[in-house]
Amino acid sequence: MDLLKSITHPDEVLALLKYKIGGGPTKSKQNLASLSSTARTCYKYLNLTSRSFAAVIQALDGELRHAVCIFYLVLRALDTVEDDMTIPLKEKIPMLQTFYKNLEDTTWTYTKSNEKDRIVLEDFQSIAHEFRSLSKCYRVVISDITDKMGNGMCEFAQRDVVTNKDWDLYCHYVAGLVGIGLSRLFSASHLEDAIVGEDTYLANSMGLFLQKTNIIRDYLEDSLEGREFWPKETWSKYTSELKNFQKRENLSSSLQCLNELVTNALHHVPDVLKYMSRLHNQSVFNFCAIPQVMAIATLAECYNNPDVFSRVVKIRKGQAVSMMMEATSMANIRAIIHHHTQQISRSIPSKDSSAELTRKIVEINLSLSRSSEQLATHSLYPPLYVSLAIMVVMISYSYGTQILHYLNL
Repeated sequence: MDLLKSITHPDEVLALLKYKIGGGPTKSKQNLASLSSTARTCYKYLNLTSRSFAAVIQALDGELRHAVCIFYLVLRALDTVEDDMTIPLKEKIPMLQTFYKNLEDTTWTYTKSNEKDRIVLEDFQSIAHEFRSLSKCYRVVISDITDKMGNGMCEFAQRDVVTNKDWDLYCHYVAGLVGIGLSRLFSASHLEDAIVGEDTYLANSMGLFLQKTNIIRDYLEDSLEGREFWPKETWSKYTSELKNFQKRENLSSSLQCLNELVTNALHHVPDVLKYMSRLHNQSVFNFCAIPQVMAIATLAECYNNPDVFSRVVKIRKGQAVSMMMEATSMANIRAIIHHHTQQISRSIPSKDSSAELTRKIVEINLSLSRSSEQLATHSLYPPLYVSLAIMVVMISYSYGTQILHYLNL
């Protein structure tokens, strides 16, 4: 199905083939056989709970790989507590506030969660054990960010996201702090310069760009589960209740609200480009670049798209793999951002309430991402027959390997 969806995009079919054969920039550098049993368990949980970060984490260099893996799992456990609407607030608040202390507790687990990722709470001791095995420079960062994030989550567990400043603050707590923590880990590993970990403004903006994109895309899922993360200051200009955007008769106002929020998120793109330009280590660059290019592509798909209010809008897997394979240099990052920013530019409705503001930030982002070295693949795709030929090869390869497998049984 992934191949069929990408049939009219030969570059995506080619990327899928390259990824199938070689794995690209997310090829794992982790030798699981050399790890302790608890470390292997942690990587199993990483692959179980992460749809997008497991591969890029395991492609990181050196000891940074394990530090980031544990950081991710600790925050996944914390986030699972926050997301679980069946935990009473009187129980959830102290859990979030003191969660960082569980890292040093050799007995703490939680077995009453109903969330899909509850395994990281039920077997938190495997994660905590590996945390305590990390170098102090990593433990300090992970504990500090977990403490700050837990307390920030408490604030919004007890009140709504009302103003646009609230939206920035909430996104800071749940994603900006992740960007800050990761940046400090990059610097602590000496794979990146100290400035990467010290410039918390840019690191925070990286996280805000990703989180705002997720919140915009996940409107329907959150609404159906009783969660509201779109800022009331924005949506109240268009409706009396956020759930009203699901009604077809409100399509015009819902699209205007959607477009205003996408425009808000686009203001982080200059910070993304500046942050990325400071990175030197290729594995760190890939780790940071891949989520960011996925975000700009997702925003381009969501912009002025009524499907946001009836389903979860996703980019094609072939498109995602193509960007992942390409996002390995600043020239390529600029090209990808430029391509999707142009897509948004072409979709701006003339009568949209935020059209003028959208055009302004789009022009800024286009000027910052414009480069003479832009990827040829964004404008010169191979002919369609090449795509068909590649598909035949991939299908033949897939069936061939299955036949060989059965013959060897």
